[in-house]
Amino acid sequence: MNQLSKNSQNMIDKENLFGAHNYNPLDVVCSKGEGVFLTDVDGKKYMDFLAAYSAVNQGHNHPYIATAMIQQIQKLALTSRAFRNDAFPPLLEKLCMLTGFDKALLMNSGAEAVETAIKAIRKWGYEVKGIEYPKAEIVVAEGNFHGRTTTIVGFSTDPDSNSGFGPYGHGFVVVPYGDIQAVEKAITPNTAAIFMEPIQGEGGVVIPPSGFLKALRETADKNNCLLIFDEIQSGLGRTGKMFAFEHEGIRPDGVTIGKALSGGFYPVSAFLSSKEVMDVFTPGIHGSTYGGNPLACAVASAALDVIVNEKLVLHSAELGIHFEKRLQKMKTKKIEEIRCRGLWAGIQLKPSAGKARQYCYQLKERGMLCKDTHEQTIRLAPPLIITQEQLDWAIDQIESVLG
Repeated sequence: MNQLSKNSQNMIDKENLFGAHNYNPLDVVCSKGEGVFLTDVDGKKYMDFLAAYSAVNQGHNHPYIATAMIQQIQKLALTSRAFRNDAFPPLLEKLCMLTGFDKALLMNSGAEAVETAIKAIRKWGYEVKGIEYPKAEIVVAEGNFHGRTTTIVGFSTDPDSNSGFGPYGHGFVVVPYGDIQAVEKAITPNTAAIFMEPIQGEGGVVIPPSGFLKALRETADKNNCLLIFDEIQSGLGRTGKMFAFEHEGIRPDGVTIGKALSGGFYPVSAFLSSKEVMDVFTPGIHGSTYGGNPLACAVASAALDVIVNEKLVLHSAELGIHFEKRLQKMKTKKIEEIRCRGLWAGIQLKPSAGKARQYCYQLKERGMLCKDTHEQTIRLAPPLIITQEQLDWAIDQIESVLG
């Protein structure tokens, strides 16, 4: 099923020997990326349908972002926030003008953005809402994926994430995803926020019932608590809107973003929120040596320019309609459900079809890379620069292996 060259096998053997086994990747050793394609060490080209979990929405090695990175790294890469730099303020302005939020706090990884949001939520709960310390609670969802720090996995319901890392802290109330009655029942005077993904990416592109996000907004307003969305995978154009919450015409009190914020070049993440929430941060209580560094800011600024100038959000919306229609019309009896929003889809297989990973390997052999999740789901997330012709070719491959 997976014939490897000596070159590839040598790389894989070294990784297994010297690296921790905290991932179980497909056996393809990539050495180059350009646009929607990855090339392995043997020169074989693959169409990338994972896009590094939405980090390369702009496509691999986008020349505009690469140029911005090279120019900045030749001038100034890092000062830390101990001093000011001339790349930081323009990015803050661009982020806020583009997204409509008052303020941004930059970090590095997506998990750090989530940790930042948690700290902001709790401090707002104590200082603004007046919750008795330390009783603040955050309502979260089953099936969530927000990162892998010890705090975050403490409210995960995935055994792979939370087994063997306790003891965990208190303050998180887990409810079924998409169940507004359960959310309402979970709210108490100590609730500081509702914090969820508007679409669960790692869960398999799980889309909540229509009206759920709007109901979350109403529930938060009614109970004087914040509504914060994790848009690290779903944001910046993936679903056919700049943010997934826009599909229901609402605005949360804050969002976490990352991944596509750098176009795949450099770890950059941010927590965006209102002035009222951000004002809980004072000097010294939160930070990062690399957070908001000049190199990160130059890369993120260029990555945002590409999303806007190349109209990737609109492209995702328009091509997403075709994407869903093609997926729904595939001739196969192995599919239980297709979940699609923009250029993001989860193919849920019937148990009788076997595990999804085998089909990912078959697609690899055909020159297409995608990833399984939770055993029965194939995730599809191509770079947003993909053409309809390329998209149709990929769907033809999927239909062939599932036929």
